[in-house]
Amino acid sequence: MLHEIMTRRSVRAYLPKPVSRADIELVLQAGALAPSSKNRQPWHFTATFGAAKEEALAAMNQGLEEEIRRPLLPESAQYLGGAKRTLAIMRQAPAVIFVTNPLGLDPRQILTTDQRIFELCNAQSLGACLENMTLQATALGLGSLWICDVYFAYDALCGWLGSQGTLAAAMALGYAAETPPSRPRKPLAELVEWKE
Repeated sequence: MLHEIMTRRSVRAYLPKPVSRADIELVLQAGALAPSSKNRQPWHFTATFGAAKEEALAAMNQGLEEEIRRPLLPESAQYLGGAKRTLAIMRQAPAVIFVTNPLGLDPRQILTTDQRIFELCNAQSLGACLENMTLQATALGLGSLWICDVYFAYDALCGWLGSQGTLAAAMALGYAAETPPSRPRKPLAELVEWKE
């Protein structure tokens, strides 16, 4: 597994080659096998390709346009251009998987301490799920991109997805048309404090 961890890349260019349903199912199975807080398994997957993917991306485009007019994330407006570039990447990828949290609370809701901890635990579980998915994709020779820019189109995408829960992330999936170099990582000496 260390090989997949070391060779996994965030892929932003894809070949026009379809991904088999069997491979998508393996990626989803890897996500579903992730550890989760209290075994809550706070994930639901909507795997899209073809016409359904185009519908989802049209909803995302609509949401991005709405974000310009009435922002949900006004303090993040500087990243909206990046979200539009991400939409172009999602259009190019043969498959896009939307991951929702059926246990999630509305992100605009003011949370009690208990609710905040519940949400943090679920967020950690969803991170493990998405990481498993990217590693399985790498093991299958697929490229993937873990996408958080969907938050700029949160309401529009949640409307398209229906009552599957709160939107957690999306993942573009396909055969890579690029080989991005590894990005620099901080050395362990800067990250670890040893106590005995």
